[in-house]
Amino acid sequence: MRYRVTHRTEYLYDAVVSTSYGQAHLLPRDTPGQRTSGTSVTIVPAPSEQREHIDFFGNRTLYFSVMRPHTRLTVTATSEVDVAGTAPDVPLLANQSWDSVRDRLRASFGGGSGARAVDEILDARQFVLDSPRAAASPALHDYAMPSFPSGRPIMAAVADLAHRIHADFVYEPGATSVTTTLDEVLESRKGVCQDFAHLAIASVRSLGLAARYVSGYLETDPPPGRPKLQGADVSHAWMAVFVPDVGWVHLDPTNDQFTTDRYVTTAWGRDYEDVPPLKGVIFSESKATELAVHVDVVAI
Repeated sequence: MRYRVTHRTEYLYDAVVSTSYGQAHLLPRDTPGQRTSGTSVTIVPAPSEQREHIDFFGNRTLYFSVMRPHTRLTVTATSEVDVAGTAPDVPLLANQSWDSVRDRLRASFGGGSGARAVDEILDARQFVLDSPRAAASPALHDYAMPSFPSGRPIMAAVADLAHRIHADFVYEPGATSVTTTLDEVLESRKGVCQDFAHLAIASVRSLGLAARYVSGYLETDPPPGRPKLQGADVSHAWMAVFVPDVGWVHLDPTNDQFTTDRYVTTAWGRDYEDVPPLKGVIFSESKATELAVHVDVVAI
């Protein structure tokens, strides 16, 4: 599939902002199943500085500064992306139990594994560790365990966890905020895709497995019999689990499925804090900010 993705963020301030500094993860990255053929970011007012670099996780990261006074800031990213999909090789994955994957992540590598496999496992180990928004806890360990009996194939276990999250939790925008903890999400049984991704990641980390947070977009279908609305799509988030000799396998607990060619990957990291679409600092007397975000994912 080829998509044109447009992500427009607009800030409206109630007082003049003298200076804005921003960081954005809005440009899709190239992966084995995804290639970008054109990207652009337009910032209004025009920035004094705008530069891109590749961050620690390999994501395209944009920095900008707006030095002129303004009461409105608009950042629009447009990309064309070809997606082949990342469906897992289920027969191969089915041969590895989740316990054996955990044990390989813990191994000291005295021998037996190829250099490439060792490097991949060593890199994946950082995603077993807690991160600010996806930390393991006894409650999350207990929630995960019914999906992970000893010897169960890892993808069957993780798919079952994603299915349970989908069944047990209600998707409700506004039910959580940036200060909501995972234990609070676990208790309220409400949240959005970022919460469900964090919940799944922290749950498998509590068992010693490696999982990372993936941000991007999902082409959505309109209600039956109705046209697709401009701006109806939103930025999305899901999880990826590391399986030795296979790599990272992506699952979406919000929609209870493995990712397909309808998913566009922008960035990944330990959790949302590593890859927010847009964040920054302003210098102003402003006490209130209106924020509007519009995302369109259109097949072309």
